[in-house]
Amino acid sequence: MTSIDPITLSVIQAGLQQVCDEMDLSFSRAAFSPVIAEANDRSDGIYSAQDGSLIAQGAGGLPVFVGTMQYSTRTLIERIAQGITPAPKPDDIYIVNDPYLGGTHLMDVRFARPFYRGDEIFCWLSNTGHWPDTGGSVPGGFSASATAVEQEGLRLPPVRLFKQGVLDEEIYAIICSNIRVADQRIGDVKAQAAALMVGEKRLHELLDRYGDETVSEAIAELRTRAASQMRVCISQIKDGTYNSVAWVDSDGVVNEPLEIRLAVTKSNDELTFDFTGSSPPCMGPMNCVLATTLSSVYLAMRHIFPQVPISAGAFEPLKVIRPDNTFLDAQYPRPVSGCAAEVSQRIAEAVFAALVIPLPDLVTAAPAGTSGNFALGGYDPARDRDFVMYQLSGGGYGGNANHDGLTNGCSTIGISKAPPVEIMEQAFPVLYHHYALREGSAGAGKYRGGFGLDYEVELRRGRATASFVMDHGRFGPQGALGGNDGEPNKVTVWQSGKPHIPEHLSKEQDIQLLPGDRVHVQTPGGGGYGDPKQRDKNAILEDVRLGRYSAKQAKELYGV
Repeated sequence: MTSIDPITLSVIQAGLQQVCDEMDLSFSRAAFSPVIAEANDRSDGIYSAQDGSLIAQGAGGLPVFVGTMQYSTRTLIERIAQGITPAPKPDDIYIVNDPYLGGTHLMDVRFARPFYRGDEIFCWLSNTGHWPDTGGSVPGGFSASATAVEQEGLRLPPVRLFKQGVLDEEIYAIICSNIRVADQRIGDVKAQAAALMVGEKRLHELLDRYGDETVSEAIAELRTRAASQMRVCISQIKDGTYNSVAWVDSDGVVNEPLEIRLAVTKSNDELTFDFTGSSPPCMGPMNCVLATTLSSVYLAMRHIFPQVPISAGAFEPLKVIRPDNTFLDAQYPRPVSGCAAEVSQRIAEAVFAALVIPLPDLVTAAPAGTSGNFALGGYDPARDRDFVMYQLSGGGYGGNANHDGLTNGCSTIGISKAPPVEIMEQAFPVLYHHYALREGSAGAGKYRGGFGLDYEVELRRGRATASFVMDHGRFGPQGALGGNDGEPNKVTVWQSGKPHIPEHLSKEQDIQLLPGDRVHVQTPGGGGYGDPKQRDKNAILEDVRLGRYSAKQAKELYGV
């Protein structure tokens, strides 16, 4: 039994969370790029000095980074122990974006800083930020037709970018020589490093107040309790095996769907996830590295059981059989730009589709399930400089047992929000014609899905190249328990007044744009939950009154 009292345990738990939250806030407020400063595509956390396991993560951080930073920190610790990576000194900060070393895709750049108490490393502080460009064949890194990771950008193993608090100018020069708009990256680099410094200061204050031994005891107890809580939640599921299938539109190179086959087996107080039968490794960038596959399972369970605290202990009852020889266990040099942004969400969708049967009151129909990755890079003559614009977007959530799905919610993998239109128009040579709810896109059901987003953006001046790595263009988000699927993603590019629809529907690169050319994106609606014939008539009429459905659509979907 632990000797720490419950009140102190709760206060320390909140204190660890607050340290991470302050790191998140500092990172976003100091960052230069809108994707971090406005969209909050970042995360900060505290990790074990022994094995890199998760201690705490910011509530405002992307859930998909919960698992990946745990594995990247563990890999860093192992490489230091093996002498592959130089051992740290106080105030060192490592940088790494190698997807195969516990990462996601190259644009998600991770920093890790050892946290010392005296001469010993007490834990690691780590964060991840989405850089708008890391080089590669297309601006923004989302190469829809890449066949090797080198085509996606600069790949960094763990190296010390800051040595005892001083930026290594030689390593930074190598980075800048391989990425676009390099002169703008220093703002994000310093923001990312500063966030870890804020975390170090706040964590010292917490340890000074309660003592190293008490905080260490609390961390161990919180991990044990998180595991116990997850086991109690799992016990609600009847023993047995639950199957599902989810689909990725294509890999961007071969225009055929990729299949995610999942069997979830509940036995006693554990769940085993088996992806045997999923598609083999693919040619294009929709391969998923193991760390992201594992993290996708964890974040799906966090959606289902949000009351379980974020801790490595919460993952202990979740066993994932390594999906060897499938596109869910990418090995070098398989391209992976769609890994975290898209495939991760299909994995979560497969978990939802399997567990909605035994947990109908807790699991939703499928959400939009795409980050809507749209990168636009080019030259702005008015400012006499190059630019890289990265746009992510939301979509509809799935309906559930109690209410309709959320409209234009963030992606399954995180809490990132689309940057405000006003910020994008100020920072880049673009004009948004509209940014609105996508009417009629929700899957019908007793509780319908949420509606997607409809936006159109025009290049105002200069020249630019557009690239997309999105998904759910071939298949809409799955309905549940008799509900209809949501409407699929749609992309139309208008070049000199003529429409162009990508062959892979929502994946293409190197689309040349001139002033006046437009990109029109309609994101998916969420899946419906339950038989549409059981929907309350007043709710249907209210949707029609608000223009969410036309009267004709309502009659076709609901018979009203």
